[in-house]
Amino acid sequence: MAETLTIPPHLTGNLALFFDLDGTLAEIKPHPDQVLLPPDVLLMLTLLSDRHRGAVALISGRSMDELDALANPWRFPLAGVHGAERRDINGQRHAVTLQASLVREVQTTLQRAMASLPGSEVENKGMAFALHYRQAPQHEAAIRKLAQGIVERFPQLALQPGKCVIELKPKGINKGEAIAAFMQEPPFSGRRPLFVGDDLTDESGFAVVNRLGGVSVKVGEGETQAQYRVANVRAVHEWLKALTDDSGKEEAR
Repeated sequence: MAETLTIPPHLTGNLALFFDLDGTLAEIKPHPDQVLLPPDVLLMLTLLSDRHRGAVALISGRSMDELDALANPWRFPLAGVHGAERRDINGQRHAVTLQASLVREVQTTLQRAMASLPGSEVENKGMAFALHYRQAPQHEAAIRKLAQGIVERFPQLALQPGKCVIELKPKGINKGEAIAAFMQEPPFSGRRPLFVGDDLTDESGFAVVNRLGGVSVKVGEGETQAQYRVANVRAVHEWLKALTDDSGKEEAR
């Protein structure tokens, strides 16, 4: 059972810090376009990045373009679309792609099927698809059935349930693999990883961080592999402030 935190555990030494965005650093909104990263949170992330030699990354189901827009004007190392695309500290991009013909066929199939489910939405991420039903929770069962049928028809894809969304992504891609890849590269290698996330999509990240002897933090309720838990996004912001203050004290010693 995850231990509930009000302040960060005492962390010493060099850290590699990984953060989910929606539901972790930013409040979830009715539509993804309404989400904002508060300026003070961005400032805390940049302070942590400076103090840990750039070893701070955002790990999200969003695309990297969306992440850059939300983090503007700063550019962090990123893993977008659950790790299907990734940008390292040097700006080099790594991406998993799907055949254009497959993307077109899946897009057409999803659009036709979800047209009969008012309030639902298909988001084409290029190498993945998000089936949103936050505005139409009554269609959850139908969307799950639709997504299951797609992965049976196209074995290159895998299901990834989330909060009011089901994603179809390339098989073998997850946030844990993205964190593991970062941990093989400077400035993350040789450091103790910390990952904060809120969703089922973050559990693979918690598993990797736990295996590497790091610190895993779950935001909100629900079963989890994470070692620690904080109540909500506001608590993450308070936790980040305390972590930033602690890092400053550690640096001053």
